Amino acid sequence: MIEIDGARFSGSGTILRYSMSLATLVGSPVRIYNIRSNREKPGLRPQHLAAVRACCELSQGCVEGDRVGSREVIYRPGSQRPRGGEIHWDVGTAGSVTMLALTVLPLALCAVEKCRFYFTGGLFQDMAPTALHLQRVVVPILRRMGAKLDMEILQPGYVPTGKGKLKLTIEPLEKSLAPIALTESGKIRAVYGVALASHLKSARVTERLAESCRAPWRQRGFDLAIEEINDTTARQKGAALLLCCETSTGVLLGADQAGKPGRSSEKIGRSVAATLLEDLDSGATVDRHLSDQLVLFSALGKGTSRYRVPEISEHVESNLWMVSRLMGVNSRINNRVVEVDGVG
Repeated sequence: MIEIDGARFSGSGTILRYSMSLATLVGSPVRIYNIRSNREKPGLRPQHLAAVRACCELSQGCVEGDRVGSREVIYRPGSQRPRGGEIHWDVGTAGSVTMLALTVLPLALCAVEKCRFYFTGGLFQDMAPTALHLQRVVVPILRRMGAKLDMEILQPGYVPTGKGKLKLTIEPLEKSLAPIALTESGKIRAVYGVALASHLKSARVTERLAESCRAPWRQRGFDLAIEEINDTTARQKGAALLLCCETSTGVLLGADQAGKPGRSSEKIGRSVAATLLEDLDSGATVDRHLSDQLVLFSALGKGTSRYRVPEISEHVESNLWMVSRLMGVNSRINNRVVEVDGVG
């Protein structure tokens, strides 16, 4: 049994989710302890519990310690490839379903049949990439690596109500993912985004989000194309903004933020614009969210993936440590270029 200390590096729920996903892929039992021990509310939260049970369900394995607040989980994946088909998961709170989706996505790529996964919970909140980032940045990059997948936002969901709905459709891989090679930032070709607001049309939230994020980019000589979506299906009021930048070398960067009480549309717009500019000016070829998310998929690729990150975060370090610990994958970091020798 492989032992994973959940307090290492970032000490976040990502260590739990990655460990569960990787243990399922390699078929190895794993004990994860000190789960989120450095957090204000340590142990499993509902969204982490959902990830644990989802991996167990897909692998037809067994798990001990699967309850809210638990700081230790012992997981024994089943001996078969992950199951596919149509499956529904409900976090039960406004907890992030994007992180749950990223947990099960690698398993779906190795499943026995096509997967149609439906998620219910929070799609837009702090401390997690939004569903827009998953849809407009992560999914396109994975497609470049050979994954056949599609994602739909069926209904936005915000804090505190949640009840957002997300659908992922994934075809099992016919061959290994291709490695990704992104080391040169290139010249900007397009900057665009999505401004989303639910039940806030009268307050002109989408217009204000779009306009406030344009100003910093106009100083650089770029006029942003922002799609404005005024939603009426969400269970509560809410908003989110995503900006993306594409370059001549195939780089795709994204920056996003969700709304919350007391956070004005103008503040969100300025913050998202500044974040994207920071990542771009650093010479990075992947944004701060994709930096660590790409580690697992690079490990599944056949060959060496290379990409430059904005900074070497604890999430990057912890994910590299986990693919080494659970898959025997070698990696290196040199001048913010991450290299991962995928095992295929």
